Amino acid sequence: MHCTDEAPPLSTALLLSAYAQGLFPMADATGTVAWYIADPRAIFPLETVRPNARFRRFLKHAGFHFTMDAAFAEVIGHCATAHGDTWISPALMEAYIQLHGDGHAHSVETWLDGRLVGGIYGVHLGGAFFGESMFSLVPNGSKAAFHRLAAHLRQQGFVLFDSQFINAHTASLGAIEIPHQDYLARLQQAIALPRAF
Repeated sequence: MHCTDEAPPLSTALLLSAYAQGLFPMADATGTVAWYIADPRAIFPLETVRPNARFRRFLKHAGFHFTMDAAFAEVIGHCATAHGDTWISPALMEAYIQLHGDGHAHSVETWLDGRLVGGIYGVHLGGAFFGESMFSLVPNGSKAAFHRLAAHLRQQGFVLFDSQFINAHTASLGAIEIPHQDYLARLQQAIALPRAF
């Protein structure tokens, strides 16, 4: 992963333009936002990313309830604080909430006994979904939201589920790495598709 120049002031148009070119923003500890490119790039292959039998059994008895776009600001707020140090600065949070208001950012929420216990959010552009962050306040809260999201993306005909870069958690969910040039080709095909979230 490498960093480009410091980002100009954030706007929804700038964010969408950056995502369409394979860039994504992250803030450092001071809140300064910069644009990044991951090479190789991590993606979740939608055709193979599915819960295994053990996790399906867990979900059957977990008592989870799921919603979409019901608590976007709360999800991104938890993502910014649940893991300690974060790349989600207040300026980025505000920009993604605006992007959500414009219909280009979405969340899936996991609830247990009426309490928000997990979630995931990201950006939607054509047939591409760019997963940004997830959080969990109970075991498997974020994993459950992730699989609900993946199933929804398949149902809606999405063809690209981006994970930016791989780590132990995303790898455990089925993320793989592909060369940046392959990613860009997939990205251009995906964003040209008219898909509703």
